[in-house]
Amino acid sequence: MVPILSLWAPILLAAVLVFVVSSLIHMVIGYHKTDFRKLPREAEVLEALRPFKLPPGEYVAPHAASRAAMNDPAYVAARDSGPVFFMTVIPPGPPSMGASLALWFLFALLVGVFAAYITGRALPAGANYLEVFRFAGTTAFAGYALALLQNSIWFKRSWGTTLKSVFDGLVYALLTAGAFGWLWPR
Repeated sequence: MVPILSLWAPILLAAVLVFVVSSLIHMVIGYHKTDFRKLPREAEVLEALRPFKLPPGEYVAPHAASRAAMNDPAYVAARDSGPVFFMTVIPPGPPSMGASLALWFLFALLVGVFAAYITGRALPAGANYLEVFRFAGTTAFAGYALALLQNSIWFKRSWGTTLKSVFDGLVYALLTAGAFGWLWPR
């Protein structure tokens, strides 16, 4: 068993690697550019929604407040005639990239802490590289990727978009596994 505090170096290195590589994936490589499509007649749709002053939050339309409401003829008609959508509304203005990047780095640290905990409980100091790689990588993959699948299952997000993000999670997991394997206490 290896205590988490003795694994601060691989946790930090993994977070830095994930942060840098994720930035390269999104800003240089660019295969996520097709994740979102432009709304048809966007200006008209935005102008139509603007008077409602929608507060930031998650919305579904049409909305049924209960199971019974899902059988209401008005709801059924609205659902069947469409459009049906899930929507996230964020505050207007420029995005807060600084806060988002800081939260992303903290998330990478959190995944690293879980990878350290699982791997540190499963393996002793001096474990070989591939054993450490396997435990840390599997844990990191679960943290970075598996929960993304439910977005396509329940919220009908494009499977292509989800699978690209799962692939990103695999890359992040491999980086985490490599950092842990390299810096594992001897």
